[in-house]
Amino acid sequence: MLQALLKAMFAYYNGDPRRIQHFIKVHSFASYIGQAEGLSEESLFILETAAIVHDIGIKPAEEKYGCCSGRLQEQEGPPAAAKMLAGLSFPEEVIRRVSYLVGRHHTYTGIDGMDYQILVEADFLVNLYEDQESKAAVQAALSHIFKTKTGTALCREMFGV
Repeated sequence: MLQALLKAMFAYYNGDPRRIQHFIKVHSFASYIGQAEGLSEESLFILETAAIVHDIGIKPAEEKYGCCSGRLQEQEGPPAAAKMLAGLSFPEEVIRRVSYLVGRHHTYTGIDGMDYQILVEADFLVNLYEDQESKAAVQAALSHIFKTKTGTALCREMFGV
């Protein structure tokens, strides 16, 4: 199912290699952290699914509003994710949780599960690099965002802090 979802997302972001590269990296880090943290098969599947579609709201936000702020991604992402996942016959309980995660992946308070925490950490790892953030920004993220042992260690190793 994840292979079919990846293929659908490649088509969704056809001609936009930056967006494709982003979700592939977030998916890879999320999968790595989730496995290292010992997530159940079901939780890992939900996490990987959410990581692949986490930014699906960018496209409808840009089309509707001409921008794609985190708030607009969270607003526009869940319906787009649910539609794509339903079209690929994902189970309803997976669609519900993934839609929830997509609708909150830029909200860093009230994190209510390891899938949510790891998705946020994986997205931060990629965004800190892609946005060429300062050591101070990395340190702030380590202090306020990262909670898992694996994500914290990976962030420290990646950025040398």
